[in-house]
Amino acid sequence: MDVVVIETPQLGDRSYLVHDGRVGLVIDAQRDTDRIEEAARQAGVAITHVAETHVHNDYLTGGLILARAHGAKYLVNAADSVAFEREPITDGQTVQIGGFSLRAVATPGHTHTHLSYVVTDGRTKAVFSGGSLLYGSVGRTDLAGPADTAGLARDQYASVRRLADEAGPDAALFPTHGFGSFCSTGPATGAAASTIREQRATNHALTDPDPEHFVAELMANLSAYPSYYAHMAPINMTGPEPADLSLPESLDGAELVSRLARGEWVVDLRRRVLFASSHLMGTVSFEYGSGSSFSSYLGWVLPWGEKLTLVGDRKDLRSAIRDLSRIGIDRPDAAVGTEPHALAPGAAVASYPRAGWAAVVAEKPAGDTVLDVRRTEEFDASHVADALNVPLHELLGRLDELPPGRIWVHCNSGYRAGVAASLLQREGRDVVHIDARFREAAAAGVPMHLQQAQRL
Repeated sequence: MDVVVIETPQLGDRSYLVHDGRVGLVIDAQRDTDRIEEAARQAGVAITHVAETHVHNDYLTGGLILARAHGAKYLVNAADSVAFEREPITDGQTVQIGGFSLRAVATPGHTHTHLSYVVTDGRTKAVFSGGSLLYGSVGRTDLAGPADTAGLARDQYASVRRLADEAGPDAALFPTHGFGSFCSTGPATGAAASTIREQRATNHALTDPDPEHFVAELMANLSAYPSYYAHMAPINMTGPEPADLSLPESLDGAELVSRLARGEWVVDLRRRVLFASSHLMGTVSFEYGSGSSFSSYLGWVLPWGEKLTLVGDRKDLRSAIRDLSRIGIDRPDAAVGTEPHALAPGAAVASYPRAGWAAVVAEKPAGDTVLDVRRTEEFDASHVADALNVPLHELLGRLDELPPGRIWVHCNSGYRAGVAASLLQREGRDVVHIDARFREAAAAGVPMHLQQAQRL
């Protein structure tokens, strides 16, 4: 029995192909199924079964698409009220797939109807835990709503212990979340692989003897998650359509200028350094990079469902279209090009300054504002003295709360601050992008506060 890992670092998730050399089982497929089909081709196996651990909140599933394309059995919890045909599966049920078997284990916590799967060929055993037991932690329990959070946290504690008992210490562990996904919570590790034995020794859900202490700790670690999550589960319950990953015909300069004049969202994918130095007036910066959180932040920050145009080179545009399709942002328009003057000759071009922490100390006038766009828990742990905190995902809704004058904006690495600086300039504000790592601020002489956070 072999397990092929299909990584989606942009969302912090993994999909899996389990096979015996002839037939394969896919678990928690992403919507862009061509990557999984390529893995099956390379392994020389037919996809006969597709399974979901849960109805996902952070991405659109490719499970139904894959099952239909291959005539595979689609295993989905019988308790999930989905609008499509599936092979209903319940707690304790076993399915034989070629030379290995799959057994479903009810593991409520991340969702009410969450399942994990114990797969074995009689010699080796693997656990596919979805958003239940992760490397070092567990999946978050607040996605069903505030009223259910504590109860699901208690369920999570019991579920992972049951799963560990039933799987046994030698089983390899393969979670879907926990690699940067906002679906995980608590002290998740950066490990690439693990076993049940290792998790029993290190995972707080398995080492904490007090369930109420675990629940309190888990709930204290819950932080904000992307607003587009609200749209994922409903679409997954009805069944997403296949994604169109083609690059559309490039817009001409006149149309691009017209869209900017109408206030539409035009997103520049270039590196934030290039954007700061020169960009079409009214565009916003979401720097594209493989493995970045581009799609998570764009889906979180910009208004859902509004017309979107991407600007960049062909490679980044193709990759961005793929990434956005995973969260249901389909068929954005595109303008191919990286030079603002060439994209729209005669159009207004803008820029704003970038600075490091040394410039904050030596050059920032006393009346200017330092704006921290990190999340509140980051700000509360440590922040620049007298800085204001408006998390990036709240910025568009709170622009009128910002004081007048120049704003020096920073985050943890410079990425979110680049987005924020472009949004602020689009609103006519005078900005400086502090493009530096937050951990370097104190050493540069920037006065810091470690407690008593000040937020707007």
